[in-house]
Amino acid sequence: MKTKAIPVKRASDSARRKGVPLLDLSRQYAALRTEVLAAIDAVCDSQQYILGPAVSDFETRAAQFLGANFCVGCASGTDAIFLALAAAGIGPGDEVVTTPFSFLATASSITRIGARPVFADIDPKTFNLDPKSVQSLVEHHVRVRAILPVHLYGQCADMDGLRQIAERFSLVVVEDAAQAFGSTWRGRRAGTLGALACFSFYPTKNLNAFGDAGAVTTNNVDLAARVRLLRAHGSLQRYYHEEIGWNSRLDSVQAAVLSVKLKYLEKWNRQRHQHADTYAKLFRAAGLASADSPVCLPVTDPNSSHIYHQYVIRAQRRDDLRRFLTDHGIGSEVFYPVPLHRQKCFDYLGYGEGSLPIAEAAACEVLALPMFAELRDDELRTVVDAIADFYS
Repeated sequence: MKTKAIPVKRASDSARRKGVPLLDLSRQYAALRTEVLAAIDAVCDSQQYILGPAVSDFETRAAQFLGANFCVGCASGTDAIFLALAAAGIGPGDEVVTTPFSFLATASSITRIGARPVFADIDPKTFNLDPKSVQSLVEHHVRVRAILPVHLYGQCADMDGLRQIAERFSLVVVEDAAQAFGSTWRGRRAGTLGALACFSFYPTKNLNAFGDAGAVTTNNVDLAARVRLLRAHGSLQRYYHEEIGWNSRLDSVQAAVLSVKLKYLEKWNRQRHQHADTYAKLFRAAGLASADSPVCLPVTDPNSSHIYHQYVIRAQRRDDLRRFLTDHGIGSEVFYPVPLHRQKCFDYLGYGEGSLPIAEAAACEVLALPMFAELRDDELRTVVDAIADFYS
């Protein structure tokens, strides 16, 4: 069925010709260049590049921002998941329930620790782990030791439901909060909702480094100490090793960059939310927000605050729409085109096609549109105009 667009102010021809990037890091850098370079210079002058004062300073600032007792920096978000699971005592023979609708690192970290991922299906509106699906799995998998929810696209998973299951079956909850720095569930920030939480500061994240970087947060002093031990070859004193750990230390340059950016994060998250509101208004004005529309807009759980790490719609004829946007210079991305349970590397788990139908349907329909703090209203209008043109 053709969708008739309501007449609205459209982007100028010049704006439409320029296109709109999915992400433009240069705009953020231009605003912070002097401050960031000064912070990097200070690290270079100190000659303390690994786990130096800049790292301790960032860990303190990040913990305060999140409301966590402890933050432990590490080399990447992937390592953060691995270290958190290891600190929680997860290992060979254990099973961890997680989502199939995430980046590979969520599940690959489980296998790297020697455990086995068990995939539950997702909520069709939020794309987050569905507690009902989790409970049905936990009731039939006696080796499950932990639940690893992902706060996808910048919105917290249903932590009430997941924590109830964890308490009933004595499971550990480890948050994958890689996309949700600053998001909240019932007023508490992601990173404080489980026994441990994992963050990524990859350059595309809303709090982003100039390379790979990550962190683990916890309110438990013993878990924090174990993560610190494991990230540095299992050593508290140089050349004396309590156990075999890993090399996953946050370097001081990345920590210095993150400390500068953390000061602006609440402002940037507000701008992302404003962009999401503008998108919604533009889609409604274009006649693309009704129940029978070919586009479904993001849904926010009333218990969660969304920081819109990504602005993701569900779209009919998604792949054709994406090609159309590309032809018009508009960036987009599919997060994620193949659910984890259908990835070749997880064939050994034995999940067949249709085993997790909601995640599989989402993989065919989701499309991330341009979203970053420095986007302009005319660029948002350009994106929605193009989508309206495609469906008209």
